[in-house]
Amino acid sequence: MVPLDNYFNVMEAGRRLGIHPETVKRLCRQKDIPAIKVHNTWLIDRDVLDNFAGTYVSRRGAKKRLI
Repeated sequence: MVPLDNYFNVMEAGRRLGIHPETVKRLCRQKDIPAIKVHNTWLIDRDVLDNFAGTYVSRRGAKKRLI
C-alpha cells in the first residue's frame, strides 16, 4: 500500500496554491497538474505540487479585448 503522507488532496493543494479547490480540480483534469484520481478524489504528489507552485501564475478572470 502506498503511504498517503506525500500526497495532497484538492482542498490542501488549493490552500497551498492560494486558489479555489475547483480550480485545482480543473487543472488536474486538464493535466496542468499531474495527479492521480482514486475513486472521486484527486491526489497530487507533494514534490509535483511544489514544482507546480513555483511556476504557477494565477489569472483572475479573462482580460477584456478592446475592438
